[in-house]
Amino acid sequence: MVRKTKEEAEQTRKDIIEAARRTFHQYGVSRSTCERIAKAAGVTRGAVYWHFRDKAEIFFAMREDVFRPLIERTDALLYAERFADPLDAIEASLTEFFRVLDDCAVVREVFEIMISRCEYVDEFASVQEEVGRPALDFLDKMQRMYSKAAELGTLRAGLDPLAMAQDTWAYTSGLLNLLLGCQNGTDLGQRIPGMIATHMALRRGGRGV
Repeated sequence: MVRKTKEEAEQTRKDIIEAARRTFHQYGVSRSTCERIAKAAGVTRGAVYWHFRDKAEIFFAMREDVFRPLIERTDALLYAERFADPLDAIEASLTEFFRVLDDCAVVREVFEIMISRCEYVDEFASVQEEVGRPALDFLDKMQRMYSKAAELGTLRAGLDPLAMAQDTWAYTSGLLNLLLGCQNGTDLGQRIPGMIATHMALRRGGRGV
């Protein structure tokens, strides 16, 4: 009986997170109250507060459910031993990120919520630093990989690893905003692998590993 109760509680938590994602996407985060989320999940307001302290905690739980497996998939390629050249690993990891974004509606919705349906004011003003942490982690990973490429001689001579990491960070952020914003519904998604390949080709030196 206890085990069943725990399983039911976990399912309720998952239902609330899913309902929150749908509600955030439809109404925007600022207009999505816990009452509205509870109604969408088919639970009481008290059930929502039993699982989550506030709307911000629901927001982070929603993000974590998507980010954790996505980062695991892209990191698996970024650090894969089969890539002797770190630049090949970066290209594969970036390509996989946008492939998942294109294939998975849930992942896409969460990014749309974070980029265009969330105002970081009022109760969300204090969480903006945490929201931006994955981007800073991405920048750190890129810098380490470009530094490794420089050591191996596969990064074009004269290029600074930090500057290249910052450039790839800005490039990826720009593609993400274009894909989910003004270029949504175009063929941009199909062209992104080639665009990433070109982006990386500009960084490659003449000496292989």
